[in-house]
Amino acid sequence: MEKRFIVLIDFSEFSANILKYAGEWASQVNAELLLLHETQIIIPALANQENRQEIIKAANDDATAKLITMSSTLVSKSIKVSWAATDENLLIVLNRLSMQDYENLIFLGLKGTSMLKNIFLGSFTLEIINKTSSTIVAIPQAIFRYTHEKIYVAVTDNIPLNTLAFFDFLKFIDPVNTSITFFYLAKTQTKSIGMEKTLQSLVELFATNYNTDYAIYESDAPFDDIKRVINNTIDEILVVQRGSRLLTDMLFRKFLINELVYEGETPLIILP
Repeated sequence: MEKRFIVLIDFSEFSANILKYAGEWASQVNAELLLLHETQIIIPALANQENRQEIIKAANDDATAKLITMSSTLVSKSIKVSWAATDENLLIVLNRLSMQDYENLIFLGLKGTSMLKNIFLGSFTLEIINKTSSTIVAIPQAIFRYTHEKIYVAVTDNIPLNTLAFFDFLKFIDPVNTSITFFYLAKTQTKSIGMEKTLQSLVELFATNYNTDYAIYESDAPFDDIKRVINNTIDEILVVQRGSRLLTDMLFRKFLINELVYEGETPLIILP
């Protein structure tokens, strides 16, 4: 099955970075790119149906032309690229695209600390995370170079890791010089004992093709411990499971998004 990166482009100043990142990754795994933009259209209240359609078509055509220009300057000519500008709800479009015969990753941009509360506490990005069947790649605004030498996978006790989805995600990753660390942020020592067995089983499951390890952070300040491990270098990727407490618990989510992902400039992968 062919690989495809669906890259959401809003023409903000950071759209170029997310496209560069996706393009570099695509070139390494022979994936094609689909640049997708939701057109915001203001239609006069007195416009008839024919005029409405003309306005919508003109806006979509203009956005498509911008997507083509952007990709022609930022994406290697060796990568197959397609473009789509639509006034339709993007969630509907993404779910329709997910039914096509592709292995998909959906790329989103994270724009800044001031936006994160809105993005991850009930708006568009959170809706995509919760209501699509594809793996999400959320990219902080400053990142534009793709590297993948260290993959950190958060494992929680409230919902199991979707190992099938993680196996599918790893199809997009070259195993050469790639290490995977499964980690758990502990609240109590009792839970840590049971989680260690879970982590060990994950290490064994993925050890055939990757260097795997696990870690448990159960000190008085587990957040500080994991920050020392995920240490703001560009060769790291952080993976979390949709529905895990790292996304549903406000304290964990604030730490995950603001400190590890945004301030740490670490790409975030969210498994379905």
